[in-house]
Amino acid sequence: MKTIIAILYAKLIRKRNLNWITNPIKYQNKTFHKLISKSKKTKFGTDHGFSEILSYEKFKQKVPVRDYEGLKNYIYEVVDGKEDILWPGKPLYFAKTSGTTSGAKYIPITKESIKTHIKSARDALLNYFLKSKNYKSINGKHMFLQGSPELTKKNGIFIGRLSGISAHYIPKLFRKNQMPTWETNCIEDWEEKVEKIIDETVGKKMTIIAGIPSWVQMYFEKIITKQQTSISKVFPELSLYVYGGVSYEPYKTMFERLFGKKIDTLATFPASEGFFGYQDEFTEKEPDLLLLLNNDIFYEFIKTEDFLKGEYKRLSLEHVELNVNYLLIISTSAGLWAYNIGDTVKFTSLKPYRLIVTGRVKHYLSAFGEHVIAEEVEKALSRALNNTDIIIKEFTVAPKIKPEHGLPHHEWYMDFEKPPENLQNFSNDLDDHMRSLNIYYDDLVAGSIIRPLVIRRIKRDEFKNYMKSIGKLGGQNKVPRLSNDRKIVDELKLY
Repeated sequence: MKTIIAILYAKLIRKRNLNWITNPIKYQNKTFHKLISKSKKTKFGTDHGFSEILSYEKFKQKVPVRDYEGLKNYIYEVVDGKEDILWPGKPLYFAKTSGTTSGAKYIPITKESIKTHIKSARDALLNYFLKSKNYKSINGKHMFLQGSPELTKKNGIFIGRLSGISAHYIPKLFRKNQMPTWETNCIEDWEEKVEKIIDETVGKKMTIIAGIPSWVQMYFEKIITKQQTSISKVFPELSLYVYGGVSYEPYKTMFERLFGKKIDTLATFPASEGFFGYQDEFTEKEPDLLLLLNNDIFYEFIKTEDFLKGEYKRLSLEHVELNVNYLLIISTSAGLWAYNIGDTVKFTSLKPYRLIVTGRVKHYLSAFGEHVIAEEVEKALSRALNNTDIIIKEFTVAPKIKPEHGLPHHEWYMDFEKPPENLQNFSNDLDDHMRSLNIYYDDLVAGSIIRPLVIRRIKRDEFKNYMKSIGKLGGQNKVPRLSNDRKIVDELKLY
């Protein structure tokens, strides 16, 4: 019965979604005017002349691009319990995230915006069932490796991690399938929590597992150590892994080895600020994400190379181009206005609008003017690993500006599960791919301004130890791929 309900519901949702998929600009314009109209009488709306905004061009004149630092004075008023500041009334929640300059960040989630988070997660799964015909996974156990669902409350607003907030909205259709138990999900210590989750899940009919790759990898490895067999033997019914927030490519080889068989994957693009996309087609190529235009989110884009030069020319969706890196700017029903979330994207299709996440604008390496981004290092590594048996658990890249000997260079710090037989040959191959992907880097190496990259092999689990030391072990936390300084790599112990 549950399978029949899910199939019928999936077909209904797909039919509804075709309206905005096939009429994207119409729906973006509709969203724009809806958001402005709804917020005219808020403090932000009156401060920025929303009553005068009748067009996108006027909006750009009235509302500058801001990040959290630029919006925090308004957010602090909401935290203090004031109403009608960024959005009518008060938000239901604050998603608490860790910031670098602001300390803890409080991202508002309203009764309107929480619905879009839940709807998008639901639609992603239903679309997968419809396209893959993998209906049997509906009836098994589903596990989301997430933050604690326990929430605090301040001035009538609940505060917690996004994944913990989402745990309160599991659809009734899947609630009995959900694992781990509520009590286990509430454990704050990540390593203790993973151990308890293993106790509860091993031996169960697990069919769907979701979570950030690095932490799911940790969960799988602990199971394999205890059970002395592959995940496919421990969970023979497991058929879908759902992930979001990072590229899966660097983890793909590792996960294939851990799974011990072919497993379907579903890519998503959720954030505290909104749910922006999910994989809607399932082919052999690297997945791209359908940009969601039914989520009360108005999207703007700034070319990443322009933004890094201090030029903030904003484009609406209808003016984006293929294969250009853009900084994502959003306005939402949570009261975020022309908000820079820090993620960069690249469009792979304009009919419909599909994209890939290429990194974080603050996570780039340009110590020598090379403007290397996460997409390039991940793609170079993927190509270097192709047709090899090398397995890398995690990595990050940082500049070595003043080496004791020789020219400056990029240093790649790697945690190998299976290292190359010849590290120098692998390093040379990786450098060749980097040079083919980034012309600025190629010019610097060719001109002997910097030398080819250097790989540093680090001790097992050093990244886990580092994340633990800064209080970011587990949950939605991710190791940055790139840094312009050496704050991370100087904490890592070499092999």
